[in-house]
Amino acid sequence: MITMKRCALVLGASGGLGGAMVAEFLNDPAIDKVFAVSSKQNTTDLSGGHSQSKLVWLQSEYNETAMADTVSHLMPFAGMFSRVCICHGLLHSDKLWPEKRLEDINSNALQDIFQSNAVVPALWLKVLFKVLKGQVPCIVATMSARVGSVSDNHLGGWYAYRASKSALNMILKTAAIEYARRAKNVKFIAFHPGTTDTPLSKPFQATVPTGKLFTPEFVAERLAIIMDSAKLDGELAYLDWDGQSIAW
Repeated sequence: MITMKRCALVLGASGGLGGAMVAEFLNDPAIDKVFAVSSKQNTTDLSGGHSQSKLVWLQSEYNETAMADTVSHLMPFAGMFSRVCICHGLLHSDKLWPEKRLEDINSNALQDIFQSNAVVPALWLKVLFKVLKGQVPCIVATMSARVGSVSDNHLGGWYAYRASKSALNMILKTAAIEYARRAKNVKFIAFHPGTTDTPLSKPFQATVPTGKLFTPEFVAERLAIIMDSAKLDGELAYLDWDGQSIAW
């Protein structure tokens, strides 16, 4: 009996959560090969003692031409992907900061944050379709955020980040509907990792309640458990790190 290989794909793999997901999949005996994609070269040994042949690291810019070229390298494994994590995200940088009031809104910052948080994941869903479609159940988790919930917004502020994550959720919902028609083996999850100890959250960690600042390894383990239990129902799930549903 021939068993089809199972592959995992991590996009945005050089970040804290992306690297943790790569390590998590490398430790999963049910996954035969892990593909990691980032705009930076891999300088960290994530193999954890595993054979380096299990990990394939691809460097790519996040424009559609480069992303399509990356997918061409994945085509020999089309239909074998059982796990995909899209880990892109931008909250702040040296040039931009979350808005506290309307006067802080800046068009360039809006465009940069929407590009990273919504546009790039949407393009991945477009170019990856022919790779993910197949008979192997494929769970696609994308890093969303609770602040993308319209009904959960009680504090205001953070206009660009909130709106970009809400836009991401709608993109994922729309893609889930189309994939359900054209690639029934794919299930989408919009995932809220909680406040994770990565550079994205670093400036805001002082106000995090005790016990609510998670390590990337903990979040990766939780997401892996959630993906393992996901059902191919053609619906988008909006879940937090504890597997609880978030209101849209």
